[in-house]
Amino acid sequence: MDNPDTIESYKIVLVGDASVGKTNLLKRYVKNQLPQNPAPTIGVEFATKQVVLKDGVKIKTQIWDTAGQERYRSITSAHYRRAVGALLVYDITKEKSYSSVTKWMEDLKYQADPDIVIFLVGNKLDLVEKNESARKVSKEEARNFALENKMFFEETSAVTAQNVNEVFEKLLQEIYNHKNQKNHNGQDNGIKIDDGNKHNNGQQPCQC
Repeated sequence: MDNPDTIESYKIVLVGDASVGKTNLLKRYVKNQLPQNPAPTIGVEFATKQVVLKDGVKIKTQIWDTAGQERYRSITSAHYRRAVGALLVYDITKEKSYSSVTKWMEDLKYQADPDIVIFLVGNKLDLVEKNESARKVSKEEARNFALENKMFFEETSAVTAQNVNEVFEKLLQEIYNHKNQKNHNGQDNGIKIDDGNKHNNGQQPCQC
Protein backbone atom coordinates (compact mmCIF):
# COMPACT_ATOMS: atom_id res chain seq x y z
CA MET A 1 0.00 0.00 0.00
CA ASP A 2 3.00 2.27 0.03
CA ASN A 3 3.03 2.61 -3.79
CA PRO A 4 0.90 5.62 -4.75
CA ASP A 5 0.13 3.95 -8.10
CA THR A 6 -1.41 0.92 -6.42
CA ILE A 7 -5.19 0.80 -6.61
CA GLU A 8 -6.82 -0.65 -3.52
CA SER A 9 -10.35 -2.03 -3.86
CA TYR A 10 -12.80 -1.57 -0.97
CA LYS A 11 -16.38 -2.78 -0.61
CA ILE A 12 -18.66 -0.35 1.23
CA VAL A 13 -22.28 -0.96 2.22
CA LEU A 14 -25.04 1.51 3.05
CA VAL A 15 -27.47 0.12 5.62
CA GLY A 16 -30.43 1.43 7.56
CA ASP A 17 -34.22 1.56 7.50
CA ALA A 18 -36.18 2.29 4.34
CA SER A 19 -36.56 5.95 3.34
CA VAL A 20 -33.64 7.30 5.38
CA GLY A 21 -31.91 8.50 2.19
CA LYS A 22 -29.29 5.83 1.47
CA THR A 23 -29.83 5.93 -2.29
CA ASN A 24 -29.72 9.73 -2.32
CA LEU A 25 -26.42 9.70 -0.41
CA LEU A 26 -24.97 7.24 -2.91
CA LYS A 27 -26.10 9.22 -5.96
CA ARG A 28 -24.95 12.50 -4.44
CA TYR A 29 -21.48 11.12 -3.77
CA VAL A 30 -20.96 9.22 -7.01
CA LYS A 31 -22.72 11.56 -9.49
CA ASN A 32 -23.30 14.73 -7.45
CA GLN A 33 -27.00 14.56 -8.24
CA LEU A 34 -30.21 13.08 -6.87
CA PRO A 35 -32.42 10.48 -8.59
CA GLN A 36 -35.06 12.14 -10.77
CA ASN A 37 -37.69 9.54 -9.97
CA PRO A 38 -36.72 8.08 -6.59
CA ALA A 39 -38.13 4.69 -5.68
CA PRO A 40 -37.41 2.29 -2.81
CA THR A 41 -34.39 0.07 -3.40
CA ILE A 42 -35.36 -3.53 -4.13
CA GLY A 43 -32.69 -5.94 -2.95
CA VAL A 44 -29.35 -4.23 -3.61
CA GLU A 45 -27.83 -1.79 -6.07
CA PHE A 46 -24.23 -0.67 -6.35
CA ALA A 47 -22.00 1.92 -7.94
CA THR A 48 -18.25 2.36 -8.20
CA LYS A 49 -16.00 5.36 -7.78
CA GLN A 50 -12.26 5.89 -7.82
CA VAL A 51 -10.87 8.21 -5.15
CA VAL A 52 -7.38 9.54 -4.47
CA LEU A 53 -6.59 9.72 -0.76
CA LYS A 54 -4.51 12.40 0.94
CA ASP A 55 -1.20 10.58 0.40
CA GLY A 56 -1.89 9.91 -3.27
CA VAL A 57 -3.12 6.33 -2.88
CA LYS A 58 -5.83 5.45 -5.38
CA ILE A 59 -8.89 3.69 -4.03
CA LYS A 60 -11.54 1.99 -6.13
CA THR A 61 -14.64 1.55 -4.06
CA GLN A 62 -17.75 -0.50 -4.69
CA ILE A 63 -20.63 1.08 -2.79
CA TRP A 64 -23.58 -1.20 -2.20
CA ASP A 65 -26.97 0.38 -1.50
CA THR A 66 -29.16 -2.10 0.39
CA ALA A 67 -32.92 -2.18 0.83
CA GLY A 68 -34.21 -1.25 4.26
CA GLN A 69 -37.45 -3.23 4.16
CA GLU A 70 -37.64 -6.27 6.41
CA ARG A 71 -38.75 -8.56 3.57
CA TYR A 72 -35.40 -8.06 1.82
CA ARG A 73 -33.34 -8.63 4.94
CA SER A 74 -31.94 -12.06 3.99
CA ILE A 75 -30.99 -10.80 0.53
CA THR A 76 -29.29 -7.63 1.67
CA SER A 77 -27.42 -9.12 4.62
CA ALA A 78 -25.75 -11.61 2.28
CA HIS A 79 -24.09 -8.65 0.56
CA TYR A 80 -22.43 -7.50 3.79
CA ARG A 81 -19.81 -10.22 3.38
CA ARG A 82 -16.31 -8.89 2.67
CA ALA A 83 -17.47 -5.32 3.29
CA VAL A 84 -14.69 -3.34 4.98
CA GLY A 85 -16.69 -0.18 5.55
CA ALA A 86 -20.29 0.87 6.13
CA LEU A 87 -22.47 3.92 6.40
CA LEU A 88 -25.16 3.16 8.97
CA VAL A 89 -27.83 5.70 8.06
CA TYR A 90 -30.84 6.98 9.98
CA ASP A 91 -33.22 9.90 9.48
CA ILE A 92 -32.77 12.59 12.11
CA THR A 93 -36.47 13.49 11.75
CA LYS A 94 -37.68 9.93 12.44
CA GLU A 95 -36.89 8.47 15.85
CA LYS A 96 -37.94 4.97 14.72
CA SER A 97 -35.12 4.86 12.16
CA TYR A 98 -32.63 5.69 14.91
CA SER A 99 -34.10 3.00 17.17
CA SER A 100 -33.21 0.45 14.46
CA VAL A 101 -29.53 1.41 14.39
CA THR A 102 -28.52 -1.22 16.95
CA LYS A 103 -30.16 -3.96 14.88
CA TRP A 104 -28.29 -2.90 11.73
CA MET A 105 -25.02 -2.64 13.62
CA GLU A 106 -25.42 -6.18 14.95
CA ASP A 107 -26.14 -7.46 11.43
CA LEU A 108 -22.92 -5.88 10.19
CA LYS A 109 -20.99 -7.37 13.08
CA TYR A 110 -22.27 -10.83 12.25
CA GLN A 111 -21.99 -10.74 8.44
CA ALA A 112 -19.27 -8.29 7.42
CA ASP A 113 -15.50 -8.15 7.81
CA PRO A 114 -14.66 -8.39 11.55
CA ASP A 115 -12.63 -5.18 11.30
CA ILE A 116 -15.29 -3.21 9.45
CA VAL A 117 -15.13 0.58 9.89
CA ILE A 118 -18.57 2.07 10.49
CA PHE A 119 -19.77 5.65 10.08
CA LEU A 120 -23.07 6.42 11.82
CA VAL A 121 -24.81 8.98 9.61
CA GLY A 122 -27.80 11.10 10.58
CA ASN A 123 -29.31 12.18 7.25
CA LYS A 124 -31.84 14.86 6.20
CA LEU A 125 -30.11 17.70 8.00
CA ASP A 126 -31.69 20.11 5.51
CA LEU A 127 -35.14 19.45 7.01
CA VAL A 128 -33.92 20.40 10.47
CA GLU A 129 -32.17 23.52 9.23
CA LYS A 130 -35.49 24.65 7.76
CA ASN A 131 -37.41 23.78 10.92
CA GLU A 132 -35.54 22.85 14.10
CA SER A 133 -38.67 21.27 15.57
CA ALA A 134 -38.45 18.57 12.88
CA ARG A 135 -35.48 17.04 14.70
CA LYS A 136 -36.40 13.87 16.59
CA VAL A 137 -32.90 12.55 17.33
CA SER A 138 -30.46 14.77 19.17
CA LYS A 139 -27.00 15.10 17.72
CA GLU A 140 -25.42 14.60 21.13
CA GLU A 141 -27.29 11.34 21.75
CA ALA A 142 -26.24 9.91 18.40
CA ARG A 143 -22.66 11.10 18.83
CA ASN A 144 -22.43 9.39 22.22
CA PHE A 145 -23.90 6.17 20.84
CA ALA A 146 -21.32 6.17 18.05
CA LEU A 147 -18.52 6.80 20.52
CA GLU A 148 -19.65 3.97 22.79
CA ASN A 149 -19.73 1.56 19.84
CA LYS A 150 -16.42 2.60 18.24
CA MET A 151 -18.07 4.25 15.26
CA PHE A 152 -17.47 7.57 13.56
CA PHE A 153 -20.36 10.03 13.36
CA GLU A 154 -21.67 12.88 11.25
CA GLU A 155 -24.94 14.45 10.13
CA THR A 156 -25.52 14.96 6.42
CA SER A 157 -27.93 16.21 3.81
CA ALA A 158 -28.06 14.44 0.47
CA VAL A 159 -30.30 17.27 -0.78
CA THR A 160 -27.78 20.07 -0.15
CA ALA A 161 -24.71 17.76 -0.27
CA GLN A 162 -23.65 18.95 3.19
CA ASN A 163 -20.94 16.65 4.61
CA VAL A 164 -21.63 13.90 2.03
CA ASN A 165 -18.21 13.83 0.35
CA GLU A 166 -16.52 14.30 3.70
CA VAL A 167 -18.23 11.25 5.21
CA PHE A 168 -17.41 8.90 2.34
CA GLU A 169 -13.82 10.06 2.03
CA LYS A 170 -13.23 9.99 5.79
CA LEU A 171 -14.52 6.41 5.79
CA LEU A 172 -12.20 5.40 2.95
CA GLN A 173 -9.23 7.10 4.59
CA GLU A 174 -9.88 5.31 7.89
CA ILE A 175 -10.15 1.94 6.13
CA TYR A 176 -6.85 2.58 4.40
CA ASN A 177 -5.17 3.74 7.61
CA HIS A 178 -6.35 0.66 9.45
CA LYS A 179 -5.21 -1.76 6.75
CA ASN A 180 -1.88 0.02 6.41
CA GLN A 181 -1.30 -0.12 10.16
CA LYS A 182 -2.09 -3.83 10.25
CA ASN A 183 0.43 -4.48 7.48
CA HIS A 184 3.15 -2.53 9.28
CA ASN A 185 2.48 -3.87 12.76
CA GLY A 186 1.50 -7.40 11.87
CA GLN A 187 -1.37 -7.19 14.33
CA ASP A 188 -4.91 -5.90 14.61
CA ASN A 189 -5.19 -2.54 16.38
CA GLY A 190 -8.11 -1.27 14.36
CA ILE A 191 -11.66 -0.35 15.03
CA LYS A 192 -13.83 -3.29 16.09
CA ILE A 193 -17.51 -3.06 16.84
CA ASP A 194 -17.43 -6.32 18.80
CA ASP A 195 -14.51 -5.64 21.13
CA GLY A 196 -14.93 -3.01 23.80
CA ASN A 197 -11.24 -3.07 24.73
CA LYS A 198 -9.76 -1.84 21.47
CA HIS A 199 -9.93 1.56 19.84
CA ASN A 200 -8.40 3.19 16.82
CA ASN A 201 -4.72 3.29 17.81
CA GLY A 202 -5.82 3.28 21.44
CA GLN A 203 -7.90 6.43 20.97
CA GLN A 204 -11.58 7.11 20.52
CA PRO A 205 -12.72 7.72 16.92
CA CYS A 206 -12.72 11.33 15.85
CA GLN A 207 -16.22 12.72 16.10
CA CYS A 208 -16.33 15.04 13.13
